[in-house]
Amino acid sequence: MSCLPAAFSVSGSSSLIVSNREKGSSTRGLQFRNPNLKEIWGNTLDFPDQRGFASNWSNKAPNFDPVYAQGAISFPKAQKWWEKSLQPNVTEIESAQELVECLRNAGDRLVVLNFFSPGCGGCRALHPKICQLAESNPSTIFLTVNFEEHMPMCYALHVHVLPFFRFYRGADGKVCSFSCTNATIKKFKDALAKYGTERCSLAPAKGLEEKELVALASMGLISKDLVPGEKEKVRETVGAAKSASCSTVELKEGNAMVAA
Repeated sequence: MSCLPAAFSVSGSSSLIVSNREKGSSTRGLQFRNPNLKEIWGNTLDFPDQRGFASNWSNKAPNFDPVYAQGAISFPKAQKWWEKSLQPNVTEIESAQELVECLRNAGDRLVVLNFFSPGCGGCRALHPKICQLAESNPSTIFLTVNFEEHMPMCYALHVHVLPFFRFYRGADGKVCSFSCTNATIKKFKDALAKYGTERCSLAPAKGLEEKELVALASMGLISKDLVPGEKEKVRETVGAAKSASCSTVELKEGNAMVAA
């Protein structure tokens, strides 16, 4: 019988690799099947020096003097507070381009834009209630923006206080914006009741204001094609350039005719 002191805890599916320093010795492994096997912490692992140790061991008992162990332990990734209890109608925005497209593709559905920061205590305290309201209003689209990851975009949209919310509805674009906490959550609920009523509009969704789109485009955060009138300006510039080029060619041809 050999002994091995255990100086580590086991979480999830863990394995113990036992090796012998002697030349020609092989490496064997122990698999802990119980994911909650905490009783080995600081205790001793005993195992026989016989074939019963593992099915693939040789008949000859190996020499376990000295014995070294290597533990392979995996830990589950901790879920961030703003990722908890998210509903299917909640989407975290990854870029300004995605924000503009989500607002324009929302049709006549109410869109709630939620600006938060991982280090904001008010944002964290309010998160569970916002998730509950998202669950009770499945037809409403909730978009979340991480202020720390998208500061330039937030500054371009004049967001300077957190938590901060903007409500958008179809052709009306932004219908209201405000900051609220747990103490003033009624403000949020009243806005949901006022702008979340069922209605039908044939006009396209407006989304962000033109000056905001221009600011985002000037910072290189969105394509200039998303700015209203930008395509027309490009066409006018190209058309003017072509017209000027044609006039120059005609003038040269005229001079050539006169010279002839």
